Amino acid sequence: MVAGVILAGGYGKRLRPLTDSIPKPLIEIKENYTILDKQILSLKYAGVREVHLLVGYLWEKINERYGEEWNGMKIRYWVEDEPQGTLYALKNIFSKLKEDSIVSNGDIVADFNLRSLIASAQENKDALIMIAVTRMLSPYGIVDFKDGRILSFREKPLLDYYINAGFYYIKKEAYPYFQEKYEDRAVEKTVFPRLAELGRAYVYKEENIFWQSVDSLKDLERVREEFKNREDRPWGYEKMLPEGKLWYLMKSFDVKLENAKLKIESGRGIAEFENKEIELKVGEEIYIENGRIKALENMLIKIFHQSK
Repeated sequence: MVAGVILAGGYGKRLRPLTDSIPKPLIEIKENYTILDKQILSLKYAGVREVHLLVGYLWEKINERYGEEWNGMKIRYWVEDEPQGTLYALKNIFSKLKEDSIVSNGDIVADFNLRSLIASAQENKDALIMIAVTRMLSPYGIVDFKDGRILSFREKPLLDYYINAGFYYIKKEAYPYFQEKYEDRAVEKTVFPRLAELGRAYVYKEENIFWQSVDSLKDLERVREEFKNREDRPWGYEKMLPEGKLWYLMKSFDVKLENAKLKIESGRGIAEFENKEIELKVGEEIYIENGRIKALENMLIKIFHQSK
């Protein structure tokens, strides 16, 4: 068993006036679909059955929406009257938990394959903690030049640096390190560096997935733009296109198809139909009358036609 833990107690001051009446995790990224909805459902699709919400500011609003059970997920609340930092919040819950946990910052919207993160962490016997990372998006446009001559302009590209993506798999053997005394209140400046020094901290990364920390109205605008014409599914998501649909199918997930002409945009998978298996690679087009696709890697699949 793995417990889900979401840090959801901040004030969200930079998102005012939206957060004057609701906590940041309850901000809608599309109609009737909140940041916290997506995080809880992502845990459910990864096989987690219980989530602990570390709450504070306007936590009653969160309780009002989710109660003690929501969409088949058991919900538990850990309430702080005043935020005391991520270290205190996790120290508190880890003094009670008996199983490993997958922890997330409650203001992140991302398409990480949490089932894959869990499997990777459990398979790594040296890891006490596995931290998801994502490539850093430059906050500014980049000017490329050589010998004083400008070669090109790149508008806010992805950089060759990785940042903490706000999702962590933490094994129960790591919990005692959260009980030690530290001067700082943030886990990123205390427990995480401590475990890194011991050689027990590892990274998990996926390339070319959507990730955004919602820290400002501009961040929220980017997220809402991403979720236009998008519906999240247990296996990933689908987007409506003029010529059909675009499916994002996460590694190790599979989906049924009927009367579908499709093209593989990225990733690899296996198509199973007519009692045979065909490996799917980038650029391939195929028609499936009745079958399934299983992703060997995260896949983008363009569906030109599909009947229900």
